[in-house]
Amino acid sequence: MSDPSPAVEAHGAGAVVDPPIASEIGGDAPLNRGGVAWSLFEGARNPYVILVTIYIFAPYIAATMVGDPVKGQAVISQWSQYSGWVVMATAPLLGASIDQLGRRKIWLGMIVAAMVPMMAALWWAKPDLSGLSVTVTMLLTTLIGIGFSYSEVLHNSLLVRAAGLGGAHKASGLALALGNAFSVFALGFTAWAFALPGKVDWSWVPKAPLFGLSTATHEHERVVALMAAGIFAVGAIPLFLFTPDAEPTGTPVLRAFGDGAKQLWRMVSTVRHYKDAAIYLVSRMFYVDGMNAILIYAGIYAVGVMKWGALEMLGYGVILSVLAVFGGFVGRWMDAGLAPKNSVRVSVLLSLLGFFAFLGMAPDRILYFWSFDPAAHAPMWNGPIFRTLPEVIFLLIGFNNAVFITAQYASSRTMLTRLTPPEQTGAFFGVYALSGVATGWLGPMMVNLGTNLTHSQQGGFATIIILLTIGFVGLLFVRGGGRRLA
Repeated sequence: MSDPSPAVEAHGAGAVVDPPIASEIGGDAPLNRGGVAWSLFEGARNPYVILVTIYIFAPYIAATMVGDPVKGQAVISQWSQYSGWVVMATAPLLGASIDQLGRRKIWLGMIVAAMVPMMAALWWAKPDLSGLSVTVTMLLTTLIGIGFSYSEVLHNSLLVRAAGLGGAHKASGLALALGNAFSVFALGFTAWAFALPGKVDWSWVPKAPLFGLSTATHEHERVVALMAAGIFAVGAIPLFLFTPDAEPTGTPVLRAFGDGAKQLWRMVSTVRHYKDAAIYLVSRMFYVDGMNAILIYAGIYAVGVMKWGALEMLGYGVILSVLAVFGGFVGRWMDAGLAPKNSVRVSVLLSLLGFFAFLGMAPDRILYFWSFDPAAHAPMWNGPIFRTLPEVIFLLIGFNNAVFITAQYASSRTMLTRLTPPEQTGAFFGVYALSGVATGWLGPMMVNLGTNLTHSQQGGFATIIILLTIGFVGLLFVRGGGRRLA
């Protein structure tokens, strides 16, 4: 394959995903300073997702600011729809227009300059609503989410320029590793410095929360917004100093976006002529939306249903973040042993079964039918968290979901390479990227609808089964996707 094909999907319309092809054909060049700086940017941006969106801050909004996890789940899913709609309408066009726009770093700098203060401002989302209201808090998280998507498009488009084709796979892998490492460190530090003090009598834990933070006013949960903002601000600097930018094109902005719209149409027109790839991409829209929804709302669900507090959520986040790294290796192993199509099918099926088990858990119930009285059973250990059997089983179900959801992300891109003609790689990965954002609103909408109709978190979460099932059934009709190229 010649260079232009991977370059197209490494930037341009394919910029909304990490480039999978460049990493496979590009050799094994040493990772340069620009590549490391590119990786640091992604590594520093991802803790916001872990700390704020999934495990700590969003559950705090639902359970404390809204005051009712069920209503909180409905509120958060409703606002998530809004950001999903905006991203659906604009991010693919930005990706398709990016080559015509030329320089990226000035656009990326403006987005970072807007995102960091908004992240930090979430510190003032106080439990008594004397700072930010719920509406303002959700507006900020929505704007940050939109900026996050735009930053992904622009940042991914710089990968080949930052690391070269030969070092692209190393930079991409380092970015993922740094994102998990920074997130686990931030979660662990928050637990040690703010959540554990006063809860345990361990010599290595401070006697009181550091910096005088008050758990009574939930400062140990709100502080993660400041941490995420600080990590992102510092980690973004090397990219602007050391990563090469694209050359200016001289193309007016409006013309660039017009050309991008034509490029999007050409990509979609290309893909519709390949039946199996088209079925696969439509199926992926559904199962990826479902899996994204599981990740986003799992923290809110655990707080509302399992009655976990900040300390439990910190432990849950650390463990599942570590296991998510393992899931990437599981995806590779299943790709090699089962072939990509079967690997994706297994990952989606096991995630679906794990999610079904997830819904059957409660502090006094195990897998729907097994009643459990915590007062009648001694704690399983003397630690501060995960002391009962339902909590341990809930954690094990989380293990399953973390591993196989991550494995699916790894295998899905490989599967597309087995369904597409090599000369059309750029167009197919452009639509792959488009499919990843075009229906990003669907999961939040389903959760919001189910929560409002049933007035329960379980009812809202149960709608995700529909998305996963449609995606899995669609995969059954895909031919190809084995070890050999189509």
